[in-house]
Amino acid sequence: MDIRNETERIKSSGVLGETRLRRLFEYLVASSLAGHSPKEIAIAIDVFGKDSGFDVSQDALVRVYIHKLRKALDDFYSSHGGAESGILSIPRGEYRLRLSPPAPAPTRRKAPTINLGVAALGASAVLGAAVLIGFGIVWLWTPRADLDQVRANPVWSAILKDDRPIMIVVGDYYLIGETDNSMDVKRLIREYSVNSKSDLDNYVLAHPEVAERYMDVGLRYLPIAAAFALRHVMVVLAPENRRVTVTKMSDLQPSNLKSADIVYIGYMSGLGMMQDLVFRGSRFAVGESYDEIVDKRTRHSYISQTSSQIMGPPQFSGKESPYHDYGLFSKFLGPGGNTIVVVAGTRDEGVEQTAEAFTSWQKLEEIGRQADARLPLEALLEVSAFDGVNLSGKLVSESKRD
Repeated sequence: MDIRNETERIKSSGVLGETRLRRLFEYLVASSLAGHSPKEIAIAIDVFGKDSGFDVSQDALVRVYIHKLRKALDDFYSSHGGAESGILSIPRGEYRLRLSPPAPAPTRRKAPTINLGVAALGASAVLGAAVLIGFGIVWLWTPRADLDQVRANPVWSAILKDDRPIMIVVGDYYLIGETDNSMDVKRLIREYSVNSKSDLDNYVLAHPEVAERYMDVGLRYLPIAAAFALRHVMVVLAPENRRVTVTKMSDLQPSNLKSADIVYIGYMSGLGMMQDLVFRGSRFAVGESYDEIVDKRTRHSYISQTSSQIMGPPQFSGKESPYHDYGLFSKFLGPGGNTIVVVAGTRDEGVEQTAEAFTSWQKLEEIGRQADARLPLEALLEVSAFDGVNLSGKLVSESKRD
């Protein structure tokens, strides 16, 4: 196996990007051809120009760039495949290149079991099936006259009369695999600031202490409520012979926020890049956690009780207790003059009830009596729930947006 041929193939692809990463790669190639594995301090001096007093225990510069190089190699082989000469990799815990024979197509290792509802491994298939089944059921059960009234309401007619593509964005969670010393994934974690692979790269650069422990495992988490909410929204939007696409928040591109009419469905904590846009002209804000909504005008806080239901210790009192969640509905103009609609909740119950309420002509009429639905508006619902089921929604506050 010729390491030189594989080296040239990688360099010519452009996957290495910045100068320092290319210099590190070439340094490791030369070291590997010479038959030795350099120390971390040697790399700091020879590649990054540090002096002999550089403290590798206090500065993770070398480890961060080794992590970036590993990722660049992974990206290269995922798009270009292995050559007959072999596959270059950096063994964990070492600073050298290893050329291995091309391996057969790997089978995905079973991920650790997590109690997170619908995980993204197969999430698209699950979501698609749920949408189709739910759409069919709601379509059959909903009288045509009721649907016509919903579509004629200014909340939805602004989208239906527009000629832009309609994009339904489902708020998903980007999950990070946390590994142990053997590089086995021991648990899946969620960092609210990390919503894509590029976010993870930036996070690792800002937090070098996790560079060797955090890895992309290709998993996403979709709220269970998303499928139930979609069945209500799709039946309103789909029959107009318009192009309607469904995408995950982690796949949303900034350009979409101007070019398409957007309908967001999901948790408030899953808004991702849309969060600033949604709350910029709003009377509401996220509180100390995503289970709290603050009315900036009255200073009143609305705190979901679902967190205690989900995270608290089991209670065996002999009877169940009702609790409440919150849902937020918002409609406003996007940066391109497009329409953006938000169907969100602090948890599943809030998402489901908000979707039910704002695809109901009775609830829309109630809103219309208190606010002009032709203008940008928003409404907060207090959702009564019991044992994970949303029972009803009470309008707490509604107003026009700035």
